[in-house]
Amino acid sequence: MAQTTMNPSSSSQRRTAAPMELHATHSPSTVPDVPDTLIRLDDVSVFYGDFRAVTDVSLDFGKNEITALIGPSGCGKSTLLRSINRMNDLVDGARVSGAVTFDGEDIYSRGVDPIEVRRRIGMVFQKPNPFPKSIYDNIAYGPRVTGMKVASMDDLVEEALTKAALWDEVKDKLKQSANGLSGGQQQRLCIARTIAVRPDVILMDEPCSALDPIATVRIEDLMQDLKNDYTIVIVTHNMQQAARVADRTAFFTAQAAEGSGDRTGVLVEYGKTAQIFGDPRDDRTEGYISGRFG
Repeated sequence: MAQTTMNPSSSSQRRTAAPMELHATHSPSTVPDVPDTLIRLDDVSVFYGDFRAVTDVSLDFGKNEITALIGPSGCGKSTLLRSINRMNDLVDGARVSGAVTFDGEDIYSRGVDPIEVRRRIGMVFQKPNPFPKSIYDNIAYGPRVTGMKVASMDDLVEEALTKAALWDEVKDKLKQSANGLSGGQQQRLCIARTIAVRPDVILMDEPCSALDPIATVRIEDLMQDLKNDYTIVIVTHNMQQAARVADRTAFFTAQAAEGSGDRTGVLVEYGKTAQIFGDPRDDRTEGYISGRFG
């Protein structure tokens, strides 16, 4: 499973573990052209100790859409992404203010189980990280450790690998080590491992940055297929990639924080990808898209 297991004692954001009950309600979108909001961020700030890494971000993520987070290094894109499924809980001293709601429920509310959050909102990391196990056991790991009730593990493994466009390449070597796969295959395996626990959302933190161009195309094509079943949020430094795959794009930059002078990440502009790249409304967005900075 691509998600990291929670250590309940390692963060100030821990809550009493309880099953996460999520309701099928949707509030009106704060962004007019996001018609079916699945995840909402309201004035979200992320802190590491006294350092404010991200400041007052409000964003809506639409169901069955791909949203790209772009911007220069150090603007808090990955930090914000990790706040969406409570991965920052695993960092000592990290805390989140504001609200992150998933299907109408605040994931940081008391009683919400962060492990269940990470099952419903999975993550794929920058560098492929297959477990030192067989291909089969990589996919079966998540369902086993979470106690998922499945009629047939074999069928679940095949389904996940098929959705990740990897089944035909590995179906005859499922018992072989996952470390023997190519980099692109390993990343698709990690996507399949995330899919196996049946999430609603897949977060991707620069999933193609360690891959060659051919493998990158495979992942981008796969994302387009996966959005039929999942909501995807991707952090990328590749603006061309954002333009190719994303339905919506959010541009972030870093600016001096009031008082301390430390650099903090801020959301500059958010909209449909065609508008962000073709008709940006903010001069900072235009400067970044045109290559004048970043």
